[in-house]
Amino acid sequence: MTRTVLGVDPGTAITGYGIVGETEHGEFVLLACGVIRTAAGEPMHLRLLELFQDVQALLNEFQPDEVAVEKLFFGRNVTTAISVGQARGAVLLAAALAGLNVVEYTPAEVKQAVAGYGNADKSQVQQMVKRLLNLDQAPSPDDAADGVAIAICHLQTVNYNART
Repeated sequence: MTRTVLGVDPGTAITGYGIVGETEHGEFVLLACGVIRTAAGEPMHLRLLELFQDVQALLNEFQPDEVAVEKLFFGRNVTTAISVGQARGAVLLAAALAGLNVVEYTPAEVKQAVAGYGNADKSQVQQMVKRLLNLDQAPSPDDAADGVAIAICHLQTVNYNART
């Protein structure tokens, strides 16, 4: 692989991740994807510790070149935004301690890079992820597919920027 990226869709209950590599020929290869789940009944500091340690384990196992994380999207639910922000902090800290560059993308940027349309719905993004990675089916669950899409977004963006 010429470049490997860990894409992360952060959350305290469920964090989706995808590790995507790029070959010398510019093809994307899915190396791993899944979710990190933390127990709802646990105190927040322990949930964040678990998330941090699990991300560290992914970084140690796959040795990505960079980490791409979804930017925080502020909706109407402030409590959810704070919770997602805390999860992002755990991911960013793990990446920083590993000495990795972190890039952030909004949901619209991810959709634009993967599906070609910034307002694409989840199914359109998942179908493009499936097609770009030449998979029989889209990654599952949705949070894992989102992590994969974020990794692909970064690889697409790097390639585009190199050409312009």
